[in-house]
Amino acid sequence: MSVPGPRQGAPHVLDNPALASLTGPHALFAERRGRILRYPVDVSPWLALPGEPDADDWADLAALAGPGTEVGLPGYRGDLPDGWELTMNIPGVQLVDEGMEAVPEPQAVRLGPADVPEILDLIERTRPGPFLPRTIELGTYLGIRRDGRLVAMAGERLHPPGWTEISAVCTDPAYRGEGLATRLIRAVAYGIRARGETPFLHTGAGNTTAIRLYESLGFRLRRRTAFLAARVPQTVGQSSPVPADAPAL
Repeated sequence: MSVPGPRQGAPHVLDNPALASLTGPHALFAERRGRILRYPVDVSPWLALPGEPDADDWADLAALAGPGTEVGLPGYRGDLPDGWELTMNIPGVQLVDEGMEAVPEPQAVRLGPADVPEILDLIERTRPGPFLPRTIELGTYLGIRRDGRLVAMAGERLHPPGWTEISAVCTDPAYRGEGLATRLIRAVAYGIRARGETPFLHTGAGNTTAIRLYESLGFRLRRRTAFLAARVPQTVGQSSPVPADAPAL
């Protein structure tokens, strides 16, 4: 599967949400080399390329990440330089809130650094997407417990100006069907709205169950995207197209 071509028209802050976050509300997390910005590797795999990266940008990314390292390129639309190996290509979608009912959740508790081992265990069992030891620092994460055990959670990740991404929405399989994810999404959205911001989120295009839930809550599709990862070569060559048979995982 080839990488989607560039979008036409004026850029929107959500077209490159990592760049908008790392040059805005999340600037305190930014690690920079030249025009490349990224979150620390124990915070988030998201990194920010400029809109049209040149050879110097790819060289800076290679130097920042290190030879042979796999790096995430979520949302990148374009060519990979010669020698870069595409290791992941998952079609995705970006949805934005258009009128969801956002309300507090009385049973939700705010999660913090002390809860990270339990969070990572829930993430491992439910696979909602990357959550790393310091992801908790990116925003508010809420959880619901049953008999003291964390069984559902949701929180905030990317933070472009005026927007906050809802992420890590997951429920222990034994507790699905109780509407816990819906309650937590509404509660996280309530906190986002209280700051005068708008919720948005990402998910895999094939995750139709989650997409139906989000649309039923009041989200709409804004754009299709792709979650890419590539391996840094030992040396950086000139740009070449992503092959048509690049793996789609």
